[in-house]
Amino acid sequence: MSFDLPPLRPTLNFDPELLLRAQPVRVVFFDVDGVLTDGGLYFTESGETTKRFHTLDGHGLKLLQRAGITPAVVSGRDSAALRVRLAALGVSRVRLGTEDKRPAAESILAELGLDWSAAAAMGDDWPDLPMLRRAALLCAPPGAHAEVLALAHWVTPHAAGAGAVRDLCDLLLVACGRYATELEAAAK
Repeated sequence: MSFDLPPLRPTLNFDPELLLRAQPVRVVFFDVDGVLTDGGLYFTESGETTKRFHTLDGHGLKLLQRAGITPAVVSGRDSAALRVRLAALGVSRVRLGTEDKRPAAESILAELGLDWSAAAAMGDDWPDLPMLRRAALLCAPPGAHAEVLALAHWVTPHAAGAGAVRDLCDLLLVACGRYATELEAAAK
């Protein structure tokens, strides 16, 4: 017995003004602790830092890359676990162990031949503010510090380390017109 599968219809809806703000984005800067992770710091007995990452976020980063949007990571911390995860996802625009995030992000913009008008950024705390304030689209997870939340153009529905990054990836995919195509391709 054979039958035709009905087309998938995307269920996500975003505010039209938010989508307009997101359309020019070609690079997205992500903090790590409190954005790509839940913000908790886990240490082994030997003092090594371990991190927990969500698979939804990882797939979202891969989808961004397929859509021609560059994910970039700028973090004050560095860890072997983070490097392994980013390498597995193909995220190559990375600046780790930097407390001064604005110049780190600007070096990535220069490499890509872009400026802040083509950038989105997601962060959760004061060290992210110099980067966040310059981005055309400033996003935060719901558990971010109050000052970051007050500036955010959009607060994700999911928590940090639990799909917040995927929320932003989905928004950008809808804004650039690739979400429905990617969804349909995934369901074949």
